[in-house]
Amino acid sequence: MSNTYGTVAVLGAGTMGAGIAQVCAQAGSSVVLQDITDEFVQKGLARIRDFLQKGVDKGKTTAQQRDDVLSRITTTTDRAGASRNAQMVIEAVPEKLELKNGLFRELAGVVAPTCVLASNTSSLSLAKVFAGVAGPERCIGMHFFNPVPLMALLELVRTDATSQATIDAVTAYGKQLGKEPILVKDSPGFASSRLGVCLGLEAIRMLESGVASAEDIDKAMVLGYGHPMGPLKLTDLVGLDVRLAIADYLTKELDHPGFKAPELMRRMVADGKLGKKTGQGFYRW
Repeated sequence: MSNTYGTVAVLGAGTMGAGIAQVCAQAGSSVVLQDITDEFVQKGLARIRDFLQKGVDKGKTTAQQRDDVLSRITTTTDRAGASRNAQMVIEAVPEKLELKNGLFRELAGVVAPTCVLASNTSSLSLAKVFAGVAGPERCIGMHFFNPVPLMALLELVRTDATSQATIDAVTAYGKQLGKEPILVKDSPGFASSRLGVCLGLEAIRMLESGVASAEDIDKAMVLGYGHPMGPLKLTDLVGLDVRLAIADYLTKELDHPGFKAPELMRRMVADGKLGKKTGQGFYRW
């Protein structure tokens, strides 16, 4: 299968990284999935295997197609080794600016000068993520959405230094992944997180003040506005802690009261009610 990037390294084997690795392998790329421990890597590979098996069980794909995708994915805990021969590196590590910037600074001297360096950050400033990284023209944001194999949107984020050649090539690859790319400039929250988080925070404020139940607030957006999922259920899926961190970042960067996190959200995070991953958020999972 011919595609724009034949060899892709995905750094971070969590939910997002595993999904990114899967869609890249489905598009025909050889993928190296890396994380800091073998346990994390194997969990990521298991996520991919389980997702593909569900497709086989439902008759949406064949066992041969499942095996072909898995055969194109290798795993490692060696970040430099995973990236050295890649044509594209996509990071999906935790949303910590120092971590992401350090990773790209390290890899810029390891990969080929033509290797695209892409960040899956949902809201961090890419100018800061890529600060001091050699070859800024090949740096770009590739913001995927959860679950990656099912969600059609791919938000591409350009910095002032990103070249048009990089934008064109990554856009073409996004389409080969079966995604619908949109292009936004590097700004706090980009387009998707800025709008999505604002809506989610207002839904929490409505719940906090007793406007309606969580179920009815979500139903209003699903049935009234055609959203596939309500903002409170989506916050549970993303993780209250993740969205709280984004809200605090956007409040600081944009100086806008709409991004100030409600006290209910802070209490729930403090109590460990983070959503689906802990079994309790605005819903029981």
